[in-house]
Amino acid sequence: MTEETKTIVTEDGTVETNYDEVIESFDDMGLKEDLLRGIYAYGFEKPSAIQQRAIKPLIMMRDTIAQAQSGTGKTATFTIGLLQNIDIANRDCQALILAPTRELATQIVKVVMAIGDYLGITTMACIGGTNVREDMSKLQNGVQLVVGTPGRVFDMINRRALRVDYIQYFVLDEADEMLSRGFKDQIYDVFQKLPPTVHVGLFSATMPTDVLELTTKFMRDPIRILVKRDELTLDGIKQFYVMVEREEWKLDTLCDLYETLTITQAMIFVNTRRKVEWLTEKMHARDFTCSAIHADLDQKEREVIMREFRSGSSRVLITTDVLARGIDVQQVSLVINYDLPTNRENYIHRIGRGGRFGRKGVAINFLTNDDVRTLREIEQFYNTQIDEMPMNVADLI
Repeated sequence: MTEETKTIVTEDGTVETNYDEVIESFDDMGLKEDLLRGIYAYGFEKPSAIQQRAIKPLIMMRDTIAQAQSGTGKTATFTIGLLQNIDIANRDCQALILAPTRELATQIVKVVMAIGDYLGITTMACIGGTNVREDMSKLQNGVQLVVGTPGRVFDMINRRALRVDYIQYFVLDEADEMLSRGFKDQIYDVFQKLPPTVHVGLFSATMPTDVLELTTKFMRDPIRILVKRDELTLDGIKQFYVMVEREEWKLDTLCDLYETLTITQAMIFVNTRRKVEWLTEKMHARDFTCSAIHADLDQKEREVIMREFRSGSSRVLITTDVLARGIDVQQVSLVINYDLPTNRENYIHRIGRGGRFGRKGVAINFLTNDDVRTLREIEQFYNTQIDEMPMNVADLI
């Protein structure tokens, strides 16, 4: 461990904040008038805790590491920070945001378009599964803020469609996922191509120590704004478990709960794509309506399914962890972990789908005898309590 890392990570593995300025209203942030209009039109009234702290360092062009629990407005934090500094007169790309999934990239673009509505800024999602030529021509016409997934963005830089000379700020959303084994090399490849003066922002709900060690390699004297892990359990979310004992009894348990699910909208998480398909088939065979989404579906299919779920025409969505991060569907107030997540960090991302921005939500974990220990570990890790599900769970949703 380098000297620098020691200052970032304390003995107990939590991270030290080194910045405490708080700005309690959007009006006091010195934002452009048209940006402020976009923020209020988007429905924000008062900045959330992370917004009160992290927007200013981004505007000041400081390298920033920001951690806040799911659903507290991280996307809008970096959107506002980046939009403030974009020079409207320069058509070139000035800010680049990378996200781990296509859905999340698409969703960030929507937030950028909504908040930046009055600024007339150009933006696009640069993601796999779309037409390469079309992407190239869009980029060559000039896109000021690009949001993408690492593979496609790197490809566009290599093809010289995405010019990097004017990029001032590089943001990694869900940074822990982005720097984990899957993407690390791709991120470094993209980073190597960017101007040496570029500033870096890392945003996530979880910041494992190894990720923070990596940051010392490519961040300059970063501002660190962190929420302690025991504050990460989502206060508005009631967490329960149902003891099913054996894997094969989960399906009946889910069907018994079905009436409860459709009162609002529910997301059901399983651990593999094949299981998504299997469970969807079983539910349909018993005449229960539900939709399913996973990484094997092509882009168009994913978009249609997400649209139906967002609009409420489908009420139950079965998915894998590909959607655990960052997907914000306003009405979700029930999350079911049909399978417990394979890593503890994903637990908070999954249950954070419900109860976003202080809304209430319920999370129900199905437990086989083999899962009891894992659940205890999750409880300890997040310093939280998960009780047995009461009979009147429908009243809590």
